[in-house]
Amino acid sequence: MDIQAKFLAYHEEFPDVYDWLLAAARHMKKKGERGSIGRLWESLRALVRKEKRENEFSFPNSFRSRYARKLMAENADLVDFFEIRELKS
Repeated sequence: MDIQAKFLAYHEEFPDVYDWLLAAARHMKKKGERGSIGRLWESLRALVRKEKRENEFSFPNSFRSRYARKLMAENADLVDFFEIRELKS
């Protein structure tokens, strides 16, 4: 299974991750901050640890850029919010 297929399977299994990232990205934008998917991803990890739910979720770093692209593609208010590079695979 390639990385895109793994990402799609992860997204289907854990739709709350997208919802949280979307809300957090919009909050960042409202505050006038530049988008950082890495910052959001680490914040989500910390939140899950704080809630002692680590066994329910994992957060593969390889999905961060996929979420940034998905968020920008599906939400007109977030177009160009994240700085992204060309996908390698």
